[in-house]
Amino acid sequence: MIGPNLSEWAIRSRPLTIYMMIVAVIMGAFAFLHLGRDEDPSFTIKTMLVTAVWPGATMEETQTQLTDRLERRLEETTGLDAIRSITRPGIVTIYVDLDGQFPPDRVSDVWQEVRNGVGDIRHTLPPGVLGPFFTDNFGDVFGIIYGFTADGFSDRELRDHVDSVRSDLMRQVDGIAKIEWIGTQDEQVLLEFQPDRVAAMGLDYSQIFNAIAAQNVVRPAGVITTGAENLAVRVSGAFDSEADLLDVSLVANGRTIRLGDIATVRRALSEPPQPLLHINGQRAIALAISMAEGGDILELGKDVTKAMAGITANLPIGIEPMLISDQPKVVDLAIGDFTTSLMQAVIIILVVSFLSLGARPGSVVAIAIPVTLSVVFLVMRALEIDLHRVSLGALIIALALLTDDAMTTVDAMLRRLAVGDTVDKAATFAYRTLAAPMLTGTLITIAGFVPIGFAQSQAGEYTISLFLVVGIALIASWFVAVLFTPIIGSVILKPPAAGATQQPGRILRAYQRFLSLALRFRWITLAVTAGLFLIALLGLQRVDRQFFPASDRNELIVDFQLPASSSIYASEDAIRGIEAFVAGTGEAQFFTSYIGRNVIRFYLPLAIQPPSDHHSQIVVMARDLEARGRLQKSLEEFLDETYPQAISRVSPLELGPPIGWPLQYRLTGPDVETLRSRALDLAGVVASNPHAREVHFDWIEPARQLRIEIDQDRARRLGLTSGQIAAILNTAVSGATVSQLRDGIYQIPIVARAAEGNRVSLDTISTLQVPVPGGRTVSLGQFANFSYDQEQPFLWRRDRLPTLTVLADVAPGSTPEAVAAALEDDIAALNASLPNGYAVNLGGTVETSAESQESVFAVIPVMIFLMVTLLMVQLQSFRDAGMVLLLLPLGLIGVVAALLLFQRSLGFVAILGILALIGMIAKNAIILITQITEDRASGLSVVDAAVQAATSRLRPLMLTALSTILGLLPIAPTLFWGPMAFAIMGGLLIATLLTLVFLPVLYVTVHGGAADPKPARA
Repeated sequence: MIGPNLSEWAIRSRPLTIYMMIVAVIMGAFAFLHLGRDEDPSFTIKTMLVTAVWPGATMEETQTQLTDRLERRLEETTGLDAIRSITRPGIVTIYVDLDGQFPPDRVSDVWQEVRNGVGDIRHTLPPGVLGPFFTDNFGDVFGIIYGFTADGFSDRELRDHVDSVRSDLMRQVDGIAKIEWIGTQDEQVLLEFQPDRVAAMGLDYSQIFNAIAAQNVVRPAGVITTGAENLAVRVSGAFDSEADLLDVSLVANGRTIRLGDIATVRRALSEPPQPLLHINGQRAIALAISMAEGGDILELGKDVTKAMAGITANLPIGIEPMLISDQPKVVDLAIGDFTTSLMQAVIIILVVSFLSLGARPGSVVAIAIPVTLSVVFLVMRALEIDLHRVSLGALIIALALLTDDAMTTVDAMLRRLAVGDTVDKAATFAYRTLAAPMLTGTLITIAGFVPIGFAQSQAGEYTISLFLVVGIALIASWFVAVLFTPIIGSVILKPPAAGATQQPGRILRAYQRFLSLALRFRWITLAVTAGLFLIALLGLQRVDRQFFPASDRNELIVDFQLPASSSIYASEDAIRGIEAFVAGTGEAQFFTSYIGRNVIRFYLPLAIQPPSDHHSQIVVMARDLEARGRLQKSLEEFLDETYPQAISRVSPLELGPPIGWPLQYRLTGPDVETLRSRALDLAGVVASNPHAREVHFDWIEPARQLRIEIDQDRARRLGLTSGQIAAILNTAVSGATVSQLRDGIYQIPIVARAAEGNRVSLDTISTLQVPVPGGRTVSLGQFANFSYDQEQPFLWRRDRLPTLTVLADVAPGSTPEAVAAALEDDIAALNASLPNGYAVNLGGTVETSAESQESVFAVIPVMIFLMVTLLMVQLQSFRDAGMVLLLLPLGLIGVVAALLLFQRSLGFVAILGILALIGMIAKNAIILITQITEDRASGLSVVDAAVQAATSRLRPLMLTALSTILGLLPIAPTLFWGPMAFAIMGGLLIATLLTLVFLPVLYVTVHGGAADPKPARA
């Protein structure tokens, strides 16, 4: 017995105990209503973006002067896993990835360390560098997105109205952390020159630009102080509108020239456009809303909906808002479904209890369930554990386990009542004999979840609430079983009627005969069990592997990539074709296209890439899951046939940590050209597997560039420098920003460029007239030569080494793990053939899965230590503890059989289920061995004690297993929890049978030669 008899105290303090029970139920119900709600558990995205811009720099200059300098400092980051950089001419983006085992609560400190470290070297960066800029809110989720389309309004007018909506939302709704814009297009004021007029007037472009900037500058003009007041002096000249530009005065050759005589001005959207947003094929802008930390997404959804109802009523006709991402609705449906599953599990367990135990004992268990759940909700509220996919699933798993202690207590009380004990005495006897093994078994079951709770990885962080909720529930169930169940039982349970027979039933007699037969042929029993275990190990090789399954949400993500040199206009044209196809299928409720960028993180497990003109994504909301399947297949066929030059992937949303393309192989090495040639070999190996498709590279294609070689001697004789020529070309080709027009809260750039008819093209660039001192012009071709060359548009590096990644999707019916296993030998052969300094490393789903499993397996020694320690504390026998440990892996027989029979994958969640199963098996084994030991102490032989103990434990063990198995049925069909549910159900069923047959046989085999102790004196 553990300490004082808590059941005896509860019965003595009956009013206080009942009061505690009532308070627990009421407070638990209140806590349940106020638990936070979300779709997925939060986990820390341990990635930071560091970006710097150096306008005009070449790829080589950017690489050596920006990327290398920044990477050297970032290598010193605490807890660093990898540095990934993307270098483009003039732009570098660096991903700082922390190790998956790095503590989440220290991540913010590391990001501050990164800021400080980069700040220390900012002065060493070249002049003209903008930044570095830092983004550490990479994991923010924008679960509510409102899109806005306009009919009869300009882009600026639409943006102004939507900005009003944004301000009202921030003011009226407390739970909003931030609101991001999507699809907005900046304006520019285009000052378009006639080059021939500029030349005829003898003007120099730098002179014009300086005059514009000087007139528009904002500078203090002083303050005049008199005896009575201070008067601020203000100088006019700043531009109030674009028309004011035309009145700028220029002086050339002693004449005053009005700017409007040589140029025109107009306001337009930026060219090329910034990343675009389409809603149902129409250009739009959107507001993406992120919830404040610790908020309730359902409450936020209600508040935003209420606020939007009033705000949109004041929008002018023609501006239409549309809710394109409604996470509160998804969460409400998901929690509703899981709550239904929870209620179904409760009903199933109650029915099992009533049918197997009878009305009165079943009522005791039925009352214990809500009391235990109330305590669980109360502790969850205190620990700030929200209701989401993982915690709700954990509640169902816990529900299937927490009836064990109540059933054990009730069964013990019934047996004592049957021999004539009073109700109170029966309750205290149950504590004296079973409280210790029950608590040890409970702690061992919790120990089975320890690898989940202490796995240092994103997947471990994602599933940690499984450990917390189950642990809370099991501890609560033990306290309820020893404190409240005796009170409930003392009221409800009655002794059997006088003269009632206690003869075993047919099932019990059949079991006794079978067990006696197994004991007689013990070596055959042991051999058959060992054979089944070996078959299970062989069958395990045939079970599919899958890290996390796809989500069961209705959305599809269409990932679409044109060749890397494609413009955003080409991407928009292609996307319009895809949109037309989706609209024509009739399978979609609506669809949202993000052109030139990834989707915003409206769902936590999304892999986000930096914006790029050639890359777009479409979120298609299918009408239902069946429509999603049909649409996915038809879209894949359409994309293959219509856009063979593009790389596309149509997939449901992911579950678990974000990964992106499932199959990834990284080729690293010092030389880019060697990487490019060997990457083609690597892609060939990957493509050789029939289950790998859409094989492509993250970068490999070079881009064309026009190289202008200046004859420096001639240019110098003409009075020109390379810097002046570059400025003139920039004005003629793209346009040069010369100042800003301050319009409300916006600063609109004033861009000077040649008029459309005079704009430079590839055919006319050699005839571009370059102004030279003296008021004349010279064609560019007179002092420059033109040639085409190739350069890398961008370069990926990992840990400061160029890294080229081959990416691929997998065919339906296959998994990344299966494809990677099939390619393992070919990849190893390719690796062996690479020059020194080059290597192929596996990435994607397989790498993340291996890291996650490694983080779990790293804690298994701790789990084993805890289990063995608890076993020794309870059993105090190496032989008995060894028997329990020998029984534990045998649950794999049922696990493999269930996964193969129901065609479920062995993924991360299923592995967690197997580890949890170990604790359940150990708990049952401990109670049985404890019972055998007690029966032997009463004078029975080893064989008789084994048979009697197993017979007495048959009903509670089978009832517990049956309750657990049937209680898991509601989540067995789900994509996320199904593999774990089947693993536990199959494993527990077989393990329970082995506990009742194999364990007594093993016990008799081990203890058969030992002398039985004499009966203890009364």
